Amino acid sequence: MEKINFTPKDIVDKHFRPKMRGYDPADVDEFLDDVIKDYETYSKETQRLQMENDRLVSQVDELTKQLSVSKTGQASRPVSNVTNMDILKRLSNLERHVFGAQLNDDDQPNNHF
Repeated sequence: MEKINFTPKDIVDKHFRPKMRGYDPADVDEFLDDVIKDYETYSKETQRLQMENDRLVSQVDELTKQLSVSKTGQASRPVSNVTNMDILKRLSNLERHVFGAQLNDDDQPNNHF
């Protein structure tokens, strides 16, 4: 990054010595006023962009940390292809097996008498 040589205040405070056949001081002052306005605008924009850059770098760092933690967490968990639907089917089969057997026992007449 290149060094900035002048601040807006440096430009405002600059005085030129008058010389014979020199430039019109009013023209020079008017031009320098416009340069100062542009310089202030660039300075503000540079500060705004630096703050935005700092914010984005911080956000990237945070997201990188989250992604790293997420990948670490996934690696430590066993990979399973079992879906919720598979679990529900297994549960349903288990209920039919357990409760179906009890219902069948209750429906049969008691021959122990």
